[in-house]
Amino acid sequence: MKHTFYVSVIAGLLFTGTTVNAQFAPSVDEPGTTAMYKDSSAFVEWASTGKIIRGLQDISMPGMGYTNVGDSTSAFGIAGTTGVVSLGDGGIAILGFSAPISDDAGPDFAVFENSFNDSFLELAFVEVSSDGIHFFRFPATSNTDTTIQTAGFGATDASSINNLAGKYRGLYGTPFDLDDIPDDALLNKQAITHVKIIDVVGCIQNQYATRDVNHHKVNDPWPTGFGSGGFDLDAVGVIHQQAQVGIKELVLGQVSVYPNPATDVLFVSMTNLAMYSVSVTNLMGELVLQTDNNINTAGLNINELKQGVYILTITANGQQRKLKFVKS
Repeated sequence: MKHTFYVSVIAGLLFTGTTVNAQFAPSVDEPGTTAMYKDSSAFVEWASTGKIIRGLQDISMPGMGYTNVGDSTSAFGIAGTTGVVSLGDGGIAILGFSAPISDDAGPDFAVFENSFNDSFLELAFVEVSSDGIHFFRFPATSNTDTTIQTAGFGATDASSINNLAGKYRGLYGTPFDLDDIPDDALLNKQAITHVKIIDVVGCIQNQYATRDVNHHKVNDPWPTGFGSGGFDLDAVGVIHQQAQVGIKELVLGQVSVYPNPATDVLFVSMTNLAMYSVSVTNLMGELVLQTDNNINTAGLNINELKQGVYILTITANGQQRKLKFVKS
């Protein structure tokens, strides 16, 4: 038997761009932010293993030595509970989890830094691996002006950067969606075992500069010539995991959502399901609507929601299926 139901939705704008004029999601408290608070119910686990490769306090002055704040265990557990580990210029953290991260609707994990405000942003590239050998980088974009070096305690506009960790202030994670990484035979997006965080050397001098996916220099606070210099890694929170206790992927047969983006009504068509409930969350994992009753042809009215991207979760018999939708 085939069941079709209608869901009235409000969603919003996807923040994407490849030119120097493109703008992305803004700071924590601004409309359209993608920041995820550490206590969000979306997080199902946190990094629990890993290693650190320290970077220099100042890559242009090797004699100053390496950063020395924290260690690998500082990046384990819930954000804000175990301190931070400072990576230094070009430093690296490679973290592991009790079960692989998987690709599902919306962001799949989030990286936390400890910035004390919304503009002092120390950034890092993020890469993932499903074998611990081959790593693949999220396509990072930095549209920050590069004519003047951002000073050691200088400011960065969060809306000018995308797919770079450190976009948000402390206790608010920067989310990453595995869909953003191009498919590759050496990467199993349903079984991510390692997340690598690489400090951005924010220097705009050619000999030290690091560059984004468009080959633009990434300009962030530099130099930070002290023991806590560079990206200060707090935690990595997992949103989608290969195996979650008590939750199984719902077998629905053929599923489609249309139109997407939608203006007023989202149509969801599926097979092999008679009894179900529906919930809607935003990308920060906050529940914004829920019904324990089957949706009939009258649809589900959620016109009071703010514009944004949402996750529709269908639940039946202890199993779930998630679908991402957008309201234009």
